[in-house]
Amino acid sequence: MSGRIPRDFIDDLLVRVDIVDLIDSHTPLKKTGANFVACCPFHSEKTPSFSVNRNKQFFHCFGCGVSGNSISFLMMLNNLDFVEAIEDLAAFAGIEVPREENTHQTSDKKEDLNSLYQLMDQAAEFYVQQLRTSDEGKKAVEYLKARCINGDCANEFLLGYAPNEWKALANAFDHSALIKAGLIVNKEEGKIYDRFRNRIIFPIRDKRGRVIGFGGRVIDDSLPKYLNSPETLLFHKGNEVYGLYELLKKNPKPPQILIVEGYIDVISLSQFGINYAVAALGTAISQAHLNLLFRFSPEIVLCFDGDKAGRAAAWKAMEPVFLSLKDNCSCRIMMLPQDQDPDSLIRKEGLTNFTLRVKTTQALSDYFFEQISENLNLSEMEGRAQLVGKAKPYLEKLPDGVFREMMLARLKKTSGISTLNTLTPHQTPQNSYPEKKAIKSSTLSAPAKSARTATALLLQNPRLIHNINKAALNWDHLDIRGIDLLKDIQQVILSKNNINTAVLIEHYRNTVHEKAVKALASLNLYVSENNIDMVFADTLKSLLKQGEYATIAKLETKAQNQGLDVHEQQLLIKILTDK
Repeated sequence: MSGRIPRDFIDDLLVRVDIVDLIDSHTPLKKTGANFVACCPFHSEKTPSFSVNRNKQFFHCFGCGVSGNSISFLMMLNNLDFVEAIEDLAAFAGIEVPREENTHQTSDKKEDLNSLYQLMDQAAEFYVQQLRTSDEGKKAVEYLKARCINGDCANEFLLGYAPNEWKALANAFDHSALIKAGLIVNKEEGKIYDRFRNRIIFPIRDKRGRVIGFGGRVIDDSLPKYLNSPETLLFHKGNEVYGLYELLKKNPKPPQILIVEGYIDVISLSQFGINYAVAALGTAISQAHLNLLFRFSPEIVLCFDGDKAGRAAAWKAMEPVFLSLKDNCSCRIMMLPQDQDPDSLIRKEGLTNFTLRVKTTQALSDYFFEQISENLNLSEMEGRAQLVGKAKPYLEKLPDGVFREMMLARLKKTSGISTLNTLTPHQTPQNSYPEKKAIKSSTLSAPAKSARTATALLLQNPRLIHNINKAALNWDHLDIRGIDLLKDIQQVILSKNNINTAVLIEHYRNTVHEKAVKALASLNLYVSENNIDMVFADTLKSLLKQGEYATIAKLETKAQNQGLDVHEQQLLIKILTDK
């Protein structure tokens, strides 16, 4: 659905939902002191190190280091994007997600989408019934049997049949809705007809299991052999893959995902026990496909037919692959033998040999350098120069990190050129920010430690904002490392109606302070609940004194070396007088 989710709604949602109740519904928690604990759902462990704090509305794992609020938990647990997590959290709370657009338009848009999802489910069921009960459907069943697809797999993937009629679907459902769903074609002269006719139907489901489109394959020699739904409000084939829902249902965190070419390949592999395959819906593999799949698995294997077209498709995939790779992700390239596809090969070789082929297939780095140096004479200077010229545009697309540096090192070694010009720095995507490292206590000065303590206390207990107002801090005196974050958190708290630690963490998502804020939120200051106000007040007093001493020392040093301007003289006199 279009329209931004109001920030106030997100804040209110984080205040309304108790993170303990949310996490306990997924991972049973046990009360231990002030916190609730469990074995971490994000890594394997025998002793619980996953802690949830009800007061902070914050979770932290002392084993793997993950932390965050309710939204972060749902994003990590179910591999959801930000909006999907908010929708799930709102559903948990039993409320609807508003959008920042005209109320009437929002209501209409939501109703339109809901009716489309309902229609797609009904159409899928219509096709399934045609396959199972109609006389024409028997031909489709015979075709599936000839392809060795059994009934269990047909049921799992909701396979159906579109009758060889012009208006079988059109006569069963509302025409305007069918047009929006891309299920019937509306000609200019007003004639309509079913888009899918005399085809095996493959429902395409999103990762939530909702039918968003269909693929159809002929059961004779007519063309086109495959036909997909057009672009609709629900379906964008450049962003979706076939079989992802079925894959995640069996294994939400597969160690690897195999991308193949066709629907039948996915189904046949699943039937043989390879239940980690998806297909790219007849389009070239895109960065959107890869970004989607890397959310669920650290390794992607790209499988291509061994013919000329397959080799061309493999090389074409290099650009989106290089744009998508991160240090914790890897990619392999699996070229099949000539005249073989995954369906035929697994039937020929069997599960064991096919699985071995997947596990031992070529690493991306080896494939890349093998292909890019093909037909180049690397014994000559000219050939090595050509290698560098061809390779650098790809390597520059890699995100900054270890893999990028290793690929550059290999290019230097292969080319024999140790003084390559520095690659163009990888551009940080818009709306993304460099990560701010958490500051280690051992590196902090006394004033900076006070600033860190005050910031952590305020972040974990936003109600302490009243103590800052009472203290009437003069921020001009506080030229201390870390003080800017304390000031910023103060302003955020003052700007919001409903506030807790979870809301503050959400405010700093995807900012330079995100990592520091999470570290401070989980920092154990060993202060009892009864003493929090007193410790915070004492810390503010200490912080103010340390700031004043630092300012005095700085101004006195400048006075001795180069003199003070009028403003600096007045400031020094004011501080000394106030003391």
